[in-house]
Amino acid sequence: MLNMSYPAALLLLLATSLAAQDWNQWRGPTRTGVTDAFKPPAAWPERPTRVWVVQAGAGHSSPVVAGNKAYLHSRVGEQDVVAAFDLADGTELWRQTYDAPYQMNSAARSHGKGPKSTPVLDSGRVFTFGISGILSAWDTAGGRLLWRKDFEKDFPATAPEFGVAMSPIVADGMVIVHAGGEGNGAIVALDPASGSVRWTWKGDGPAYSSPVVAAIGGSRQVITQSQRRVVGLALRDGGLLWDIPFTTAYDQNIVTPVVSNDLVIYSGIGKPLAAARIVRQGGKWSTQPVWENPELPMYMSSPVLHRGYLYGLSQRNRGQFFCVDVKTGTTAWTTRGREGENAALILAGDHLMATTTEGELVVAKADSKAFDPIRRYTVAESPVWAHPVPAGAGVLIKDADTLAYWRF
Repeated sequence: MLNMSYPAALLLLLATSLAAQDWNQWRGPTRTGVTDAFKPPAAWPERPTRVWVVQAGAGHSSPVVAGNKAYLHSRVGEQDVVAAFDLADGTELWRQTYDAPYQMNSAARSHGKGPKSTPVLDSGRVFTFGISGILSAWDTAGGRLLWRKDFEKDFPATAPEFGVAMSPIVADGMVIVHAGGEGNGAIVALDPASGSVRWTWKGDGPAYSSPVVAAIGGSRQVITQSQRRVVGLALRDGGLLWDIPFTTAYDQNIVTPVVSNDLVIYSGIGKPLAAARIVRQGGKWSTQPVWENPELPMYMSSPVLHRGYLYGLSQRNRGQFFCVDVKTGTTAWTTRGREGENAALILAGDHLMATTTEGELVVAKADSKAFDPIRRYTVAESPVWAHPVPAGAGVLIKDADTLAYWRF
């Protein structure tokens, strides 16, 4: 349903401003949840304006943006849906569907049948990874399917216990996913044009964490949480450089690692927030524990880094926002709690923005001295798991089954 209150001239102006904003993958262009492109308003309004909203299908996948188009991976019935929308007015530009039957684990029934993985855009292609482990490459111009890989011949199961949640990454001319199921899987790098395999690492099954790529010790590395470890692989060939044993209840390693220089920061349900230094000496790699903060276990929410401080949501007290000194691991502040089961955080300039499972969009200054929210907006009548995606003077919000553009 389109909000028709905006005249055509304003929609054209909106489309022009949106074109400068690209949010091409999980946690944005740098995969850190951080963007400098979004310009906060001089004064945050009491209520943002919902410019448009469309029925978009179920799922927790975040939208991605390139130019004046948004792309979304969702689900209707027993089919996965991949669609492109005009950012100016929400018009659906193309839609593709494919059969994707999926049997949920009963413990994850409240989360639905997905998808949970966010697509990645690269060189005129959009790559999607379905909850059952179907990897597809689509042409962004018209939605033509370029290639598909379901991994059924490679592993006994093509998804972990609670379904695929890791989001693909494109780096150095490769699209990288963690495929397979519990106890039997591989991190796989594929050719983006053909889907042919470049390299594989079969050291552990997939968890629910999404990888990042960072340069440490002169080596570009794929860093992620696997089923029972935190690992660093050589980007060029997938060779294991280092690993840290790390397990959580029901193998729920979910949090995307944060890299700060040579520190890798990670956490998991019921486990301390922790930092390890990655060291290379004499051609050998090792990890050195630096600090642990048992006050701030994290479950599904991934934190953001700003000026030496880490901001995130702990699972404690039904959801506590927190701030931690990255050098020492010392807690700078926490909120009282009850923020929600999950919050998807981004950092836009020096503003924190978080969508929550309470249907809120929370806006606050990234301040290491205190948490002082500027605004708390109700943007959905259902839980929001997807990240808010900055675009022009507003954000895209994907809730349980709609996609909306809100303007500040």
